[in-house]
Amino acid sequence: MIEILNPPEVARARETGALVADILQAMKSRATVGTNLLDIDQWTKEMITDAGAESCYVDYAPSFGRGPFGHYICTGVNDAVLHGLPHNYALADGDLLTLDLAVVKNGIAADAAISFIVGDSQPADSVAMIEATERALAAGIAAAGPNAKIGDVSYAIGRVLIDAGYPVNTQFGGHGIGSTMHQDPHVPNSGRPGRGFKLRPGLLLALEPWVMADTAELVTDDDGWTLRSATGCRTAHTEHTIAITDDGAEILTLPTR
Repeated sequence: MIEILNPPEVARARETGALVADILQAMKSRATVGTNLLDIDQWTKEMITDAGAESCYVDYAPSFGRGPFGHYICTGVNDAVLHGLPHNYALADGDLLTLDLAVVKNGIAADAAISFIVGDSQPADSVAMIEATERALAAGIAAAGPNAKIGDVSYAIGRVLIDAGYPVNTQFGGHGIGSTMHQDPHVPNSGRPGRGFKLRPGLLLALEPWVMADTAELVTDDDGWTLRSATGCRTAHTEHTIAITDDGAEILTLPTR
């Protein structure tokens, strides 16, 4: 399903997007050396509940996962890049942490992800990889607008990642979003310009460049959810929900503070 939102629905999406962004920033500030991933999950649950919103993850049970996800936020550490299942792990100095969050409020969902280094250690190669996903996301957003096509967005994202030297996996990528978290169209992180669905005002897209340092191959963790790099290399993932407008693209998942 490809859903086109009307202006009141886009306004509600702004509220949801700001909530997602604010929760992510709050969790980033709390993710210090020694913080347990399960505590991050609990704090996220409390913020979602206090805001009168609902988790998109707790009951999420797609074909690629093992049963309902059962948690409120995805927490990927180092080689875990997607669908990181929170577990009993205390963060260490220098860990590369990815937080991915989707919630629904007033009937509209929003989805975003951030990657950052925990503690004082800042490994240069990890910082460079995070920055590459951020540049790729910015390029994808710049390419999105009315009359652009999905292939234009995918190409812009992939060009940045490839030029930075990272292999690109297109199995998982961005997606449409609206009254539900995952909708068509699929937005792979590499593609051919001029191809695919033509973007229209009112379309919401979650764009999410993610990379693994030296491979494009994923493996599934024993927990049935967490996707890791096949070589054990570090990974990074950045995501925004955007709304296509008459003038281009509006980022909905920016923090309010």
